[in-house]
Amino acid sequence: MWRSLLLKGTTCVLQVRAPRVFHRRLFTSFSVRLLGQRLIHRPTSVQLIQRLQGTDCFLAHCRTYKKDAKSTGEFPVSPVTVTDIKQYLRSKDVPFHDGYSCLHIPSIFIESAAGKESFSLFIDKTTGQFLCKDTLVEGSWEDLQDCLEVMQKEEQHFLSPHVLLGYSESEEEQEEKNRELKEVQRIWSTSVPLTDLPEDEAQLIKTMFQVTKITNSTFKKFGVRLFRPTKSLVFPWFGGPDSALKGVKLLSAQITDTDKVTYNEATIPKYSCYYNLFGLPLVGRMDSEVVLTGGDLDTLAVSQATGLPSVALPRGVSCLPPILLPYLEQFKRVTLWLGGDIRSWEASKIFSRKLGLRRCLLVRPGEFRPCPVEALAQGKNLSQIINTSIPAAHKSIVSFKQLREDVYGELVNTEQVAGVKWTRFPELNRILKGHRKGELTVFTGPTGSGKTTFISEVALDLCMQGVNTLWGSFEINNVRLAKIMLTQFSMQRLEENLEQYDFWADKFEELPLYFMTFHGQQNIKTVLDTMQHAVYLYDINHIVIDNLQFMMGQENLSVDKFAVQDHIISAFRKFATNSSCHITLIIHPRKEEDDRELQTASIFGSAKASQEADNVLILQEKKLVTCPGRRSLQVTKNRFDGDVGIFPLDFIKSSLTFSTPVKVKYKLRKTPSQENEEAQESKAAPKKEEVKKEKVPKTTKTSRSVKNPTTGNETIQK
Repeated sequence: MWRSLLLKGTTCVLQVRAPRVFHRRLFTSFSVRLLGQRLIHRPTSVQLIQRLQGTDCFLAHCRTYKKDAKSTGEFPVSPVTVTDIKQYLRSKDVPFHDGYSCLHIPSIFIESAAGKESFSLFIDKTTGQFLCKDTLVEGSWEDLQDCLEVMQKEEQHFLSPHVLLGYSESEEEQEEKNRELKEVQRIWSTSVPLTDLPEDEAQLIKTMFQVTKITNSTFKKFGVRLFRPTKSLVFPWFGGPDSALKGVKLLSAQITDTDKVTYNEATIPKYSCYYNLFGLPLVGRMDSEVVLTGGDLDTLAVSQATGLPSVALPRGVSCLPPILLPYLEQFKRVTLWLGGDIRSWEASKIFSRKLGLRRCLLVRPGEFRPCPVEALAQGKNLSQIINTSIPAAHKSIVSFKQLREDVYGELVNTEQVAGVKWTRFPELNRILKGHRKGELTVFTGPTGSGKTTFISEVALDLCMQGVNTLWGSFEINNVRLAKIMLTQFSMQRLEENLEQYDFWADKFEELPLYFMTFHGQQNIKTVLDTMQHAVYLYDINHIVIDNLQFMMGQENLSVDKFAVQDHIISAFRKFATNSSCHITLIIHPRKEEDDRELQTASIFGSAKASQEADNVLILQEKKLVTCPGRRSLQVTKNRFDGDVGIFPLDFIKSSLTFSTPVKVKYKLRKTPSQENEEAQESKAAPKKEEVKKEKVPKTTKTSRSVKNPTTGNETIQK
């Protein structure tokens, strides 16, 4: 009975994991300890618990799996739906309220009846993850099912929160947490409130950060301090039932040549574990309106200028972790003012889907609506800007009047509209102009030419600039792929410098990089479900699929393979558009002769692929007998502005990277309109030369005087 009960919560995970661990993971770590908590006092169950807990190796394996944020458990094959959640709650007679992004139920970790009426346990409608705001107990949908099943079997009305919170961590994890907590306490205790600084020093700090309009009382209200050794502002993270200090964010400022300030952030704990809505402790339980900003200083500006409750995202506009959604459920109106540029505008539209379109308002970027800190410095009316925000919900048909501001925003922010620039491939920037959301890129090249190696460096380049990336490698396993990317990241052969491995691995681990655990042939629906889950959970901006042919093996064999491929490409095209996520799809070419260069028509099943793609990239390889082949990258389609071209690449084997020869100019083809203009100019050129020839006078033969030796007279000789 208990075995069938506990296996219910792990079926989905087992389908994702590799076959080699099927015989090792029979139970979730939570199920084991939950069963132990509920049955350990029953004499007839002691032997059962001993058998379930087994060896230390088994428990350590469970803990590692539970703790890893990038583990396969985060990508279920069959995600739970809100309909499934509601049906299950009704079957257990659990009352619930339907919120904006979560379902609210009475907390099962509180004994008092008053706590049960507060509906303080929140279940995410998309992932099923739950959070109890009163006890901070959190877990997966399977964990919650286990809790409810055990309560029903044992006829209990509540469970102790220590069932989840009291689970002991490994020694390494505990040491790391204690080390981070000591560092947080050290920084906080040595930092100084701005109100305690001399007036001239406080004014200098404000001038450095360009926040002279923010008063000392506002800094004191939010608990902002100064860390003198690094001249950084310290923003605290208070959380938990006792409002304890859980972390800090250090913000430093640097003035550029154009007198603009650029901010650098550092958090303790690290970014991936930093879940602080700055300003949340100042929000009252009865507040129904909040302004969500992209930076901590913006929150200070909004609060001071408008008096409205305001909170800041923990990682800027790049990510809205779903674990924070329960803290925003109480607000009936959420105004997203994430910044004054086009990227913040795109992020606000994406986040509004998580928060619920019907309650979200967006502040359009523009000349008169910069970010809150700049607006306050320029003396603008922040309350008026918030009152002119537009609803996030939109109709299916719009007029140009509704698009007018968006068009103007793209004209003003041309560089940002072009997308994120590559740092390692400047020639790619000149042709494609940048990496943009919502596009589909098709990439191909000869077998063995280094397609995976090249595209991994391209994706790594973007990931190092904060583009959240998800890799789906069906041909190469994740360990080998991660080894390639780590070598490209460190720019050296780490097998020859093993003493540096931990240093580079720690830095590489901080990148917003995730991997699907699929390998070999996979079903398209399974992959799409995983992609959707990752986009929601990690705000993925770039997905790499390597490669298309490995996804076609699980489809219906009775259907034509080209029809299957067209279906898959259409699904990726639709996903990229709807999720505002860039998809790079690697496709093997058709069999061509070795001495022929690949073309767009060389892509396997090229008709649909080339039509749906926004960009088509081809890795060309000219094979040589005496030396390694010469490689070049050719862009044959660019829907953004039409520029296409080709440039050479040099492969550096020691670092597995590609670079462009410095003194070699790449070819840049023009758009069809530009080519027509050049053709007309070339036709007109011969006519101009003929006209010039007619105007030039005919040349005559030169004459010279010759002296006759006999007579001494000079004669003219022609």
